[in-house]
Amino acid sequence: MTQDPNKQLQSMFSSIDVTASSGGDEVKGTADSQSASLVVSLLRRMIAQQDKTNDLLQELLVQGRAQQQSRQTELERWKQSNPDLARSCREAVDVLSDVQNEFLQVLTNEVDENEFSLRDSEYMLQEFVDRYGPRLAHLNGVLQVLSQLADRESS
Repeated sequence: MTQDPNKQLQSMFSSIDVTASSGGDEVKGTADSQSASLVVSLLRRMIAQQDKTNDLLQELLVQGRAQQQSRQTELERWKQSNPDLARSCREAVDVLSDVQNEFLQVLTNEVDENEFSLRDSEYMLQEFVDRYGPRLAHLNGVLQVLSQLADRESS
């Protein structure tokens, strides 16, 4: 056990006798013993590495929670300092959510009406993505920011 597992592995394979001799049982017993000792050693190393990994994951969780709590506290402070703006953000979210729903309805209607062209023509698909993609992405981004800033209690 005090030997390096890599050396144990090398010595285990270097001591295997493949000739047919009457002393084969002794060699087999030694090899089995070394093999068992090597497996135990490797399993202990694996457990130690898993313990380290678990400790690191626990630290990441603690740090992530602390960062999230800090952001949430900062956001709540901002909302308390700017209650009118937070209410305005909530109203804007309501309006833009309706706009987004209408936009998504137009987008899905366009897909339904042009299903075969979109499937068959790379040009038509690219035109569709160019027409709707940026607006949808930007609208989603604006809605996300406003939703985070919005005062949820006023709705």
